[in-house]
Amino acid sequence: MATKAKQVHVDPICGMTVDPERAAGVSERDGQMYYFCSKGCKEKFDAGVGTNTTQAAHRDHVAYQAAPSQPQTAPAHSEHAHHQAEALSEADAEEAQEQSYRTMMRKFWFATAVGIPLLLLMFAEFVPEWRHALMPYHRAIGIVSAIVTLPVLAWSGSQFFAGAWNGFRNHNTNMDTLVALGTGAAWAYSTVVALAPNLFPAGTAGMYFEVAVIVIALILLGQALEIRAKRRSSAAIRKLLELQAKTARVIRDGREMDVPIEEVVVGDTVLVRPGEKVPVDGIILEGESAIDESVVTGESVPVDKKPKDTVIGSSVNKTGAFTFRATKVGKETALARIVEMVERAQNSKPPIGRLVDKISSYFVPSVMIIAILTFLAWFNFGPEPVWNYSIVTMVSVLVIACPCALGLATPISLMVGVGKAAEYGVLIRNGEALETASQLTTIVLDKTGTITKGKPELTDVLPLGVSDEAELLRLAAIADRRSEHPLAEAIVEGARKRGINLAEPEDFNAVPGHGVEATVEGRRVLVGNLKLMKRENVDVDAFEQQAARLADEGKTPMFVAVDGKPAGVIGVADTIKEDSVAAIRALEQMGIEVVMITGDNERTAKAIARQVGITRVLAEVLPEEKAQQIEKLQAESGALVGMVGDGINDAPALAQANVGFAIGTGTDVAIEAADVTLVGGSLWGVVTAIETSRATLRNIKQNLFGAFIYNVLGIPLAAGALYPIFRILLSPIIAGAAMAASSITVVTNANRLRLFGPRRVREMQS
Repeated sequence: MATKAKQVHVDPICGMTVDPERAAGVSERDGQMYYFCSKGCKEKFDAGVGTNTTQAAHRDHVAYQAAPSQPQTAPAHSEHAHHQAEALSEADAEEAQEQSYRTMMRKFWFATAVGIPLLLLMFAEFVPEWRHALMPYHRAIGIVSAIVTLPVLAWSGSQFFAGAWNGFRNHNTNMDTLVALGTGAAWAYSTVVALAPNLFPAGTAGMYFEVAVIVIALILLGQALEIRAKRRSSAAIRKLLELQAKTARVIRDGREMDVPIEEVVVGDTVLVRPGEKVPVDGIILEGESAIDESVVTGESVPVDKKPKDTVIGSSVNKTGAFTFRATKVGKETALARIVEMVERAQNSKPPIGRLVDKISSYFVPSVMIIAILTFLAWFNFGPEPVWNYSIVTMVSVLVIACPCALGLATPISLMVGVGKAAEYGVLIRNGEALETASQLTTIVLDKTGTITKGKPELTDVLPLGVSDEAELLRLAAIADRRSEHPLAEAIVEGARKRGINLAEPEDFNAVPGHGVEATVEGRRVLVGNLKLMKRENVDVDAFEQQAARLADEGKTPMFVAVDGKPAGVIGVADTIKEDSVAAIRALEQMGIEVVMITGDNERTAKAIARQVGITRVLAEVLPEEKAQQIEKLQAESGALVGMVGDGINDAPALAQANVGFAIGTGTDVAIEAADVTLVGGSLWGVVTAIETSRATLRNIKQNLFGAFIYNVLGIPLAAGALYPIFRILLSPIIAGAAMAASSITVVTNANRLRLFGPRRVREMQS
């Protein structure tokens, strides 16, 4: 009989090696079992926090899997049942995230409610009158404090002690180890002091209950905020799925019928009327129309479609009716692929290495070693009673090393920095995004709706022959007045802004894919593209020079003919935002490379790029290719890439980027998929976000220095460095003062961020 080989696994949250037989928890995902060193890690995994590490954890399993004792058979399920199972799984995951978040916040508020009174009592020790008034009740206060803080450690801090214990069993140390040792030692030592103060040398019988509680509360708050950020990421997926049409009108056996979108199959003939959504991807069989594909492509100008052209599910039919043959349904549609890419990019984004974790990886074992050496030194060379002195100094080292100010250093700066950015219309989803934004080397800007306004506008009126600009524009606008095409609407709106009175056309006919023909004041007016002019035998050579000039400037030429003769060319374009040029220049001055990405043809893209001063252009990029382009840029010398976009098609790229910036005037999906939302829609928001992130990161580093300097200076004193010369051990008042000073230093320095002003504000003030 073969024996089963022992397996060793990696905790997908903290990276510790775990023996399955001694694991604190087990979870299953995608048919794979994951083992955890603590219940806290399991809760995070089940809530979706740190799931990006599961791939690495899977690779790190020891290369032995025992064969199952019995053959396994997978039951066959229908596709409908499969979708139901997926929906149930997503619902369960969301519920687990919500439950984990609620639990974390309950633990935080409980620890805070207990910690604030203790903190006030600690500060009262620094006021002589209050200290003398409380002196008779010192022991009673200590006993009560020990009783009320024990539930905090046992419930609110349970995951830290479980993590430290499992880390010890698996021969690892992390922040849980230091938190558990520091808070546990503070509580145990303070409890013994409260019960038997005479056991300790004079001046060393201090109590540190508030330290244990406040540290636990701060760290719990950080973990709760992390879970909340992860919960929001799934909202992007839900919003994408909501864009799909719910039903489709299919033609089967010569009859039209409305069926749920799930029942459309490849090969079905589907009818789409004006104003309806295209339900699935396909190829047009009959009819012509202009289709608004901005829901997927992000481009604001509708695309003219004719037989044999492809249509994209969830796009909107603007004008004519048509039928098409379904070629891709379900998970194969363009929208479904975008959903998949958003989900994959969000889950595969590597975690940002926090500076605190790096420092703690060295600080935690160093403190433990120093505490042990302190005990041994006093036990072997200290005065009598050696046990008392050894224990007091060892506990003092662990207590003063407990990261009270360290718990404040990062969250308080992030809170101030994120709040400051919000004052200027920049909404940052989490501290991770704010930290990463400070290190960006490349910014990729989507053209439509980001650099440009995202809406076509009238730009040029170029008459031919004897017509003047006003007359040409008046005739074209009256002809276009009944059209629903966005280019026609731009011409009509442009005429109204110029004060031109528009009458109704006497006769009107929309020619799908070509333009319009109308009778205006007895004259036959044509407004449209070259195809319309050729169809009506209008001399197109007369338009060549003006049309070429407009195309070189990134504009769309609309040709006008009156009574069969060329009358002029009208330019319509998605115009550049007023502040785009200045914002792009500011980014380059910050040492950031700016790249433009668009689905437009290269000629139009380069014309826009020249106007805003961008030298690197990625043109004719399909929606599903945008995320791939971001990935390629990231591979160039390890570049950190920020992506700025506003369309649904930008969502995968926003998720793939190290930091995604969504234009607040864009789609909800892009906003949900991004890390930063620019409320005003201006590119200056990107400059403000990066400036704020750099200022915040500098502030965090200063805070960490302020937090650690007291630990570094205090540890030798706690270990008894002054005793051989001055016969002085660290007193509770000095320890309390050091901790208070470190916290005050961190809070004061973090509030300096409130004085920060972004470049644009400084320039306006000057």
